[in-house]
Amino acid sequence: MKIAMVSEHASPLAALGGVDAGGQNVHVSELSAGLVRMGHEVTVYTRRDSTTLPDEVPTPAGYRVIHVPAGPPRVLPKDDLLPWMDDFGVYLLGVWAADRPDVAHAHFWMSGLATQSAARPLGVPTVQTFHALGVVKRRYQGDADTSPHDRIRLELDLAKAADRIVATCSDEVFELVRMGLRRSSVSVVPCGVDLDLFTPTGPVEPTRARHRLVTVGRLVPRKGFDVAIAALPQLPDVELVIAGGPAHGCRAEDPEAARLLHLADELGVRDRVLMPGQISRERMPALLRSADAVVCTPWYEPFGIVPVEAMACGVPVVAAAVGGMLDTVVDGGTGRLVPPRDPDALAAALRRLLADDSARAAFGASGHDRARSRYSWDRIASDTVRAYQRINPSEQGAGSVVAR
Repeated sequence: MKIAMVSEHASPLAALGGVDAGGQNVHVSELSAGLVRMGHEVTVYTRRDSTTLPDEVPTPAGYRVIHVPAGPPRVLPKDDLLPWMDDFGVYLLGVWAADRPDVAHAHFWMSGLATQSAARPLGVPTVQTFHALGVVKRRYQGDADTSPHDRIRLELDLAKAADRIVATCSDEVFELVRMGLRRSSVSVVPCGVDLDLFTPTGPVEPTRARHRLVTVGRLVPRKGFDVAIAALPQLPDVELVIAGGPAHGCRAEDPEAARLLHLADELGVRDRVLMPGQISRERMPALLRSADAVVCTPWYEPFGIVPVEAMACGVPVVAAAVGGMLDTVVDGGTGRLVPPRDPDALAAALRRLLADDSARAAFGASGHDRARSRYSWDRIASDTVRAYQRINPSEQGAGSVVAR
């Protein structure tokens, strides 16, 4: 099958941890690689954000990345990209008219706009993965939501126009049905984890305190790192590592880093909060293995790759009971779920867990088993192909699943 992946702001080649570089980049990269291993031909289309980028980049995983000229060739916030989606779609239409894909899979709503404008005239079947829904973002961020005004209306139009929706978690399905979409038009395919990279054995980052908590993500308020900091006064002899943010480290000029450091100062825990900035994918398993528990406390989370990566490393997870983490983290099985935005509940769960070596070991072992059985990228790729086949029955049997 010839598959076009469209990911307008989230390039699979981008360094992770920046403002707009995170789980979607990993998803597009690893899913594309998994599809190639099944024997499919994959091309990823992403916006050119630098004059130095080549037009096309072949990756070691076997898929191609095409840098699409749409808007100025510099880094822009993703919420500013809407005016350039017409240009993105015109480019796709020209390319696909000469070399038509069997299916076009859009990642994020703005990618969907460009994809639909190019796919409709050519009769190319389309699949939409939102990764995050505007109606959810608006609910939790209110006036702080920087999304374009028409996002919610356009997402509903996209959901109805796509031949298939691939949601990353059950919570997203409920939201889509609430928006008026038929449940039968949605497949649930979660994000995955690189089981060759994220393993229980391997190097471990050194620690300073008796216990270590690790949390990872882009430095934006919705990730809820302030909740983890606010729990620290109730957790003596515990250090907290917040990985993510600017490549040069978490300097005070980054607004969210400055806010978090100020909170840590106010609470008297600044000496126990470590903010190393971006951590490379290669170093991430060693950091996760150094943790007694990985903490994930966002206000909302469409999926959340970090809990699955921690589980693959055999580390228990304490997570807010929101979004995709309701699917991935089994409360009392692979870790604990706590109410969002509740530092006291988080501290109580962590106190019990840090005091119980046996529970941590059991949660870690169960999490590892769950990650391997449910979240390998080969399984995710296979499930995604099944979603494609729901709209393209002629491709039944195309490709082969690589057993792990």
